[in-house]
Amino acid sequence: MTTSTGMSRRAATTAVTLTLTAALGLGALAPAAQAANGPCYDGRCNTTVSAPKTIKVSAKKFGFGKLKVVSVSSRSVKFSATSGGIYLSGSTSPGGTIKLNNLKIWVKSVSGKKAKIALFPTKY
Repeated sequence: MTTSTGMSRRAATTAVTLTLTAALGLGALAPAAQAANGPCYDGRCNTTVSAPKTIKVSAKKFGFGKLKVVSVSSRSVKFSATSGGIYLSGSTSPGGTIKLNNLKIWVKSVSGKKAKIALFPTKY
């Protein structure tokens, strides 16, 4: 009887250990951290924006933590970002792209005062 109880405790302990190892090893906790910072935090997202709008991104990865949509019109979408006294800005027309540090921003389309954009991290 001791053997079967010992075996079932050992099996349960092994199952819990394997489950925790798999969860930590596969990054199961990473989506919760990303969700807390926003869906664009890693620089990969598709979203619809209107001005003024601030999108949280990884300051460590991009050199700034907040991408600001300054204005949206049928002719252009303007963006800005600040970090440590450095000011970055750019604008592009619908269908165009801009790059702020190593974050590429594609303005897919504009409808009224809303723009559909996609963010992509770049290497340089």
